[in-house]
Order: sequence, then structure tokens, then C-alpha cells
Amino acid sequence: MAKFYPSLTKELREFIEQQHIYFVASAPNQGRVNLSPKGMDSLRCLSDSALAYLDLTGSGNETAAHVLENGRITIMVCSFTEKPLILRAYGQGKPIRPRDTEWQELSPLFPAIAGTRQIMHITVESVQTSCGFAVPFFEFQGERKVLKEWAEKKGEEGVREYWEKNNQESIDGIPTYLLG
Repeated sequence: MAKFYPSLTKELREFIEQQHIYFVASAPNQGRVNLSPKGMDSLRCLSDSALAYLDLTGSGNETAAHVLENGRITIMVCSFTEKPLILRAYGQGKPIRPRDTEWQELSPLFPAIAGTRQIMHITVESVQTSCGFAVPFFEFQGERKVLKEWAEKKGEEGVREYWEKNNQESIDGIPTYLLG
């Protein structure tokens, strides 16, 4: 049975911090819904009403475009081991870039990873949990190194060139303002 919360309780924050994978969903006012899996120790509970994740370079920059347009974002975390549980945190997102003043406060909370693009800050408006009884068991074996190695090989300038070519707007043509 689903339960709703106005914020993240201590127990829910502990659950989030124990997971190795989470999913980020966003959508523009008109266009495609985006749903992305994330990992690499990149999600943080900042408080009972705030989350943040380290956003690494990807093939697109959909979430940034969407939250800049309308703010809407959902984070889903679910257990693949032991006690089944699905948690959705609904809120308003904001990309924090290295040029933003909040960067100095938030970036030390995350590991230094080549290709870091931005930090997505989420103000949590509500939380829903559900049973997760149908979620299969999976065992965590480790993080993939491919993205990190790709960014290290490209170097800062190569990653920036990639952003210029591939991360300036969403697939629906919405600007991301990644580079200013």
C-alpha cells in the first residue's frame, strides 16, 4: 500500500543512502518524458526536504532543460535486495553549475569525477513509498568505469567540446544553458 510523506524521514534518508542505483524522471511542457538510471555514488540527502545528485556528462542533457523550463523532477529509488521498497521523491529541480555560488557548498559532498557537468538540486515537495513486491532481486557487483575513463581520456577541453556539440539543448530543442 502506498504511503505519502511531506518530507524525507530519517528512515527514508537512510534507505536512499544504502542504494547503488536510482532513477531520475523529468518532462518538458511539450515533448518527450526523460527517465535516466544513475549510479556512481552520486546521490545525496541534504535534509528532510532536499536531495542533490552529481550529474555527469551524458549523451543528452534532458533533465537540465526540463527543470529549467518547469522545475518538475522525480527521483525514484528502489530496493533490489532484502526488504522490498520503492521510494519516489517529487519536487522542483535546479541545476547548479561550477559558475554558480552554490557550487562551492555542494561540490565537496561528492567524489571528484572527470566529466562532472552539474549538480542537480531537488527541493522535495512530497514523498511516496510503495511495497516493491514485484521488483526482482539483483546483486550489486560494482560501478562501471566506462564513463569515467571516457571523460579522463577526453580531458577537460574535450569534454567541453562534447558539451558544446551534444548538451546545449534537449532532444526537443529546449535550451540547457550549460555553458552560459
